[in-house]
Amino acid sequence: MNITKDMLISEILSKKEDAAGILISNGMGCLGCPSSQMESLSQAAEIHGLNIEDLIEQLNQ
Repeated sequence: MNITKDMLISEILSKKEDAAGILISNGMGCLGCPSSQMESLSQAAEIHGLNIEDLIEQLNQ
């Protein structure tokens, strides 16, 4: 499965078992928050000041 910037955080977490660890290690510690579940990866990266391309690359390894 290829992760894209438009995918919802909840979708990524349900489809990629190591995604939570990757996201947390990049500073996204609030993955359990209801609002974070409905954010796209792009929105979450922007809120946390992360480079979306770097994050996508990590998630797709």
